[in-house]
Amino acid sequence: MTPTFSVVTISLNQAAFLRQAMDSVLSQEGASFEYIVCDPGSTDGSRDIIAGYDDPRLVPVFEPDKGPADGLNHGFARATGAIFCYLNSDDVLLPGALAHMESWFARHGHVDVACGHALAIDAQGRTLRRVWSEPFTRYAVATGAHVQIQPATFIRAEAFRASGGFDPADRSNWDGSLLTSLYLSGARISTVDAFLGCYRLHPGSITMSGRLASQHRASAERNFERLMGRPMRTSDLWAGRALRLAKHMRHPVRTLERVRKGPLFRAP
Repeated sequence: MTPTFSVVTISLNQAAFLRQAMDSVLSQEGASFEYIVCDPGSTDGSRDIIAGYDDPRLVPVFEPDKGPADGLNHGFARATGAIFCYLNSDDVLLPGALAHMESWFARHGHVDVACGHALAIDAQGRTLRRVWSEPFTRYAVATGAHVQIQPATFIRAEAFRASGGFDPADRSNWDGSLLTSLYLSGARISTVDAFLGCYRLHPGSITMSGRLASQHRASAERNFERLMGRPMRTSDLWAGRALRLAKHMRHPVRTLERVRKGPLFRAP
């Protein structure tokens, strides 16, 4: 029986969080799915964790890759579902996320990519605050004023394949690069007003450590040029700030929560 969803997780030496990620997927109810977990060569016991699950929906992939984006491509090359999503090994899906999205896609047949909201959590799983996906409008996304939350994003299989998948050369912002490819290939992108996943901030994560900051900036500049057909100018940086301000003014409740609880993206 063909599953509705194909969920892919890539993991490399993430044993501390991997079981929570896997349990959050395998405990989903109300929707059919397969779960593809790719590990290119962990040495911290992660492979033992994966092998320890006895679940016919789980598809382990133990083969080398050329980085996270390439690993995701390996996983989705095996996918048979109608709707794709991917979950980092330190993130989690919220209960009922797949059932909610199965119903949502059935009502929105014109949408190819759906981006929901998420909770930001810490290493212990405690909620830091809520984060929201914004509409994918070309210039706002190009300038970084609008973002879409990766562990709450769902993609029709045919749209993913038409986009060419992930860029293996992008090792810092492969989710943003994929959305750019989806948009440029004609995918129709929408937001879902529901909290569907959690992304974890901890000292080892790319976001909090800032270890790939320069690569992330270079990726952002490439995405801008792909979306806008020209290099980024200084005026675009100011325009992005104006668009972010406008966003905050449109959503005062979200803005107040950000002010009260503080920024998320800072190194410890």
